[in-house]
Amino acid sequence: MALVFIAFIILLACGMPIAYGIGIAGAMFFIQHQNLPLAILVQLPITQTQNFALLSVPLFIFAGNLMNTGGTTKRLAKFAGLLTSHMRGGFGQTSVVLSTMMGGVSGSAIADASMEARLFGEDMRKSGYSKGFSACNIAFTGLITATIPPGNALIIFGTTGNVSIGKLFAGGMMVGLFMMVVMMFTNWMLSVHYGYKPASDHSPTFKEILECLKECIWALFFPFMLLIGIRMGLFTPSEVGAAACVYAFLVGRFVYKELNWNQFRLALENTVKDVGAVMFIIAFSAIFGYGVPIDRVPQVVTSFMTGLTTNPQIILLLLVLMLTIIGMFMEGAATILILTPVFLPMITSLGIDPVHFGLIMATVVTMGNCTPPVGLSMYAVNSILDCSLQEYTKAMWPWLGMFIVSMLILILFPQPFLFFANALF
Repeated sequence: MALVFIAFIILLACGMPIAYGIGIAGAMFFIQHQNLPLAILVQLPITQTQNFALLSVPLFIFAGNLMNTGGTTKRLAKFAGLLTSHMRGGFGQTSVVLSTMMGGVSGSAIADASMEARLFGEDMRKSGYSKGFSACNIAFTGLITATIPPGNALIIFGTTGNVSIGKLFAGGMMVGLFMMVVMMFTNWMLSVHYGYKPASDHSPTFKEILECLKECIWALFFPFMLLIGIRMGLFTPSEVGAAACVYAFLVGRFVYKELNWNQFRLALENTVKDVGAVMFIIAFSAIFGYGVPIDRVPQVVTSFMTGLTTNPQIILLLLVLMLTIIGMFMEGAATILILTPVFLPMITSLGIDPVHFGLIMATVVTMGNCTPPVGLSMYAVNSILDCSLQEYTKAMWPWLGMFIVSMLILILFPQPFLFFANALF
């Protein structure tokens, strides 16, 4: 497998798309082991896409696109603005809260960051926010969507590692809310330092909040509907994706009455594009991962890590640092698909809760979208806001520092984050 990993790194460095890099590098394993039938090389990508549990990924993507085109997003943005515009760095705080709400809608950090850059970018510029601050605020707060149900990263981890998706969703809710608090504090701290003022000069009244909440309640109930449906046994994780699509359609068509035929067709087109990109990576990851158990990679990694230390918390910290670096070069879904079979056997052998590790992994690899050199959220936001990489990198360090602190808290104090998952399941 050493040749496979080296080939993959070289292909990435040459600028090859991740899906092709994964597939070509994985094929190197079959070149090394000529006794393996080449028919397996063709069958693996097809077999991977037939995984029933992965059916939830395109369904949740479709549900999110239906809610976006059906008027849910603009109502959530209005509600988030009402709650936070009176705070220091008001537009930045609105972005944080909206990302938390959007986790149950988009499930994608890149989609969330791109949407918010278009939504708040011009207002932040007019309010005197620097481009670097605005870009980092929007990119880093987008990672909250990684764990709020139905985060795609949690679904892929749970499917790849055979970990309860229901538990991951329940734990992800707590981690997402915690990350919201961390990002709001970071935004407030930097806004005080730079002198950014509130977007509004008065706090909302209870009546205003209640009226706005009535419009958004259908969207805010969405993540809880997923958890309740799974916990009560009404749906499997795959079936709940179909229920989410029906729910999103009914809300957009009959509650908000904005989901017409043109919007529905737009949601379908966006879903085809999004699903095509994700499933292409997932399919070729089967080739890459085929040799992992054959060459005993998990056992080698476990022996190496436990040779350094047997302290579970230090092991988790080392993995966070490793995933942070890897996330700077690889897309999150690909990282989870490739490394979950490598790390999970070691994690379970050390007595670490797989759900706890899954929450950490999903958050950390998504954060890689916010850091150079190949952060997809970073490039999307910088492009929309016309922010240079130098400006972004200069403003990034406080956000990255607070993120690492939050991961330390998650590593050292897992029980508060797992309480909801353990109580519900």
